[in-house]
Amino acid sequence: MDASLYKPYSSPDWTDWKWQFRNRITRVEELEKVITLSEAEKADISRCLKTFRMAITPYYASLMDPTDPACPIRMQAVPTINETRVLPYEMEDPLNEECSSPVPNIVHRYPDRVLFLVTRQCSMYCRHCTRRRVVGEEDGAITIAEVDAAVDYIARTSQIRDVLISGGDPLTLPDAVLERIIERLRGIDHVEVIRIGTRVPVVMPMRITPELTALLKKNHPIWINTHFNHARELTPESVKACADIVDAGIPLGNQSVLLRNINDNTETIKELLLGLVKARVRPYYLYQCDLSRGIGHFRTKVETGIEIMQNLTGSISGFAVPRFVIDAPGGGGKIPINPEYIVSMDDKEVVMRNYKGDLYTYPQPIDLQKNVPT
Repeated sequence: MDASLYKPYSSPDWTDWKWQFRNRITRVEELEKVITLSEAEKADISRCLKTFRMAITPYYASLMDPTDPACPIRMQAVPTINETRVLPYEMEDPLNEECSSPVPNIVHRYPDRVLFLVTRQCSMYCRHCTRRRVVGEEDGAITIAEVDAAVDYIARTSQIRDVLISGGDPLTLPDAVLERIIERLRGIDHVEVIRIGTRVPVVMPMRITPELTALLKKNHPIWINTHFNHARELTPESVKACADIVDAGIPLGNQSVLLRNINDNTETIKELLLGLVKARVRPYYLYQCDLSRGIGHFRTKVETGIEIMQNLTGSISGFAVPRFVIDAPGGGGKIPINPEYIVSMDDKEVVMRNYKGDLYTYPQPIDLQKNVPT
């Protein structure tokens, strides 16, 4: 939707990310100016907001179909009564991050890398968020003392070579605050790579300013992963934001979540993946939806993801196919879930099935030292 048609929030400041952030939709009274809501829907949203907050940037709200509750943009942004239905196996902390946290705001699960949670706020609170136990509960960054403690842990833990800055969304921080954090990490000799996890190219693309890309560029190597779930999110504005990131020499990847009735079929995922690579964004992960409280209505069967991956294999270029993973409940880390292509394997040969279902045989290598003719 053209911003000029977005009457409730049309403004000459539309392209100012700070204006977008200040004018996020957080209440039902604001939301009903943008989309059609029945009295029952308004009551259900109000009930949901007693537990989980809502925040939608005007930009992302402008992408919603105002009359269709099944709009894939709307479903990611607008609360429903389903979020109040907590299933027996759902958890506050499904990835057991708190038990992998040696100091506050650091998750150290893998030997050579850590997750550094620098803020508890996002420009939009996705309804399928896995970290909803903390994100959105309070709008604010961590304190200077908390930053100091986290950076100190990284500095004295020499095996850490890779730091993923996340939250919340770190690109909601002012440039000066973000730069101070990055420069402190860059000053640690054993930190080789800094990564940033952000959804602002999707929900608030005007945040990707020349000033931001300049400060990131001077602190290379920087990598960024973003979070597109549907091709409708690949607007001219978001594609430009991605281009600006890549043009600054920053590798840009994408992590999607498989969401029921939003992107849980091959054609929808294929359209997204092809749109991403056209925008110079490398598909990285396709996640099975986590076991966070109140998001059971978004989960698909695991077989759905396996079928999508099988259908994608051979039908689009390999570099456009992400890895389908389950972030194991309880803190087991990311586990790839793949279609089964090995039919049988022994010392003599491997029998394989290709993407069409045809069978092929690959001979196992022989020990040439034992099979030299006499």
